[in-house]
Amino acid sequence: MSEHTDKAKSSMEKCIEALKGNFARVRTGRANPHILDAIKVDYYGQPTPVTQLAGVKVPEASMLVVEPWDKSALRAIEKAIESSDLGITPSNDGVCIRLPFPRPTEERRRELAKECNQLAEEARVAIRNVRRDRNGKIERDEELSEDEQTREKKAIQKITDTYVAKVDELLKTKTAEVMEI
Repeated sequence: MSEHTDKAKSSMEKCIEALKGNFARVRTGRANPHILDAIKVDYYGQPTPVTQLAGVKVPEASMLVVEPWDKSALRAIEKAIESSDLGITPSNDGVCIRLPFPRPTEERRRELAKECNQLAEEARVAIRNVRRDRNGKIERDEELSEDEQTREKKAIQKITDTYVAKVDELLKTKTAEVMEI
């Protein structure tokens, strides 16, 4: 392995990790604690992630329970969830916040599948951009002969194909999860 292929692999792996994170935030009918990762609560003047202020449990497939460690933050957490774009109405019982996940309709599942397709396409584009950047660096590398450059480009293409296949596999899995009734 050369420096070029190592860097390409590293960058493409980051694209895959970003895609996994994006897929985790896609709301299916199943409760997923990662959906709260991006929500920040104003806690003593500091924007703080919900996951740092409370324990998040999944007691059943369609319910999340958020239990703040500091009960005075309960109202702030509820307000942050309400103002987020989750589309879930939290219910506060004074001790914890319950987030019911209604089963999505067929139409909504199709929309979510389209959203997943879009996220996957963005990941594929990012991977191809890594390939383009690496190939450009290979072409500018004056220490490499033409044969070595061709060999490096072929290796980069092989890595690209592998990572695009990973994206396709992740998409297939996520689409099946989204379309599940």
